[in-house]
Amino acid sequence: MTPTLSHVVVTGAAGKAGSAAAAELAAHGYEVLASDAAPRPDGFEGDYIRADLTDHGQVVELLADADAVVHLANIPAPGLHTPAKTLTDNVTMNAHIFLAAQQIGLKRVVWASSETTLGLAFGPDSPPRYAPVDEDHFPHPESTYALSKVVTEAMAEQVSRWSGIPFVGLRFSNIFLETDYARVPSFQDDPMARVWNLWGYIDVRDAAAACRNALEADTTGSVNLIIANDDTLMERTSADLMAEVFPGVELRHELVGHETLLANARARELIGFAPEHSWRS
Repeated sequence: MTPTLSHVVVTGAAGKAGSAAAAELAAHGYEVLASDAAPRPDGFEGDYIRADLTDHGQVVELLADADAVVHLANIPAPGLHTPAKTLTDNVTMNAHIFLAAQQIGLKRVVWASSETTLGLAFGPDSPPRYAPVDEDHFPHPESTYALSKVVTEAMAEQVSRWSGIPFVGLRFSNIFLETDYARVPSFQDDPMARVWNLWGYIDVRDAAAACRNALEADTTGSVNLIIANDDTLMERTSADLMAEVFPGVELRHELVGHETLLANARARELIGFAPEHSWRS
């Protein structure tokens, strides 16, 4: 662990990624203050405080004693609120975190971007330009949720430039808990059931580890990385799936086995991301 990043605030800590990240960091020796607008979840261990991130004053108070922030709090998907509320609330929360980080002088900001910035939802009528999709397949927001993340990536770049603080945006794929794997057999008969994100996923434990990787990595400026598992959720090979559903899409290399179609090589290179949990095991 980097000694100068001993005190970390984790926002969105009542959510599945946030609670896992808080536990991951605490297990690796960090002093963690967990926060969310929601009450403390049952069974949550450690320091926890409620805060409304749309109130800039509360954000400044929340981060005042921190060395770094892992910011995972946002409206987590399209369709949960009106499009306008999703866009404005997410951008507001993210702006408050970033500007408070600059004001206080945090040493690092890690935050949750999204795979949706890359063009999701994919389908036969809205195919990717090429596959595997990588970080350069950007920006293609198809919802105000995705747009909120695209706008935030632009904010991160500029606030990092102004402040010199390293920012790492994690473009998480669909996060799966261990209990979610019971649904995987139901996907197998119809490739269209999960085509929207090219059959991708990330185990919540690996998502949490990616947050720690991003805190500890030696990066500069603002970088944004795909966080997806090494494989897909399908028993069929990736080459077979692409040939059936996206026969006209350019393949950047020969697909091997069940390899991910959401490329994670850049995250491996820049932050040492190495997913360890697959539904196959």
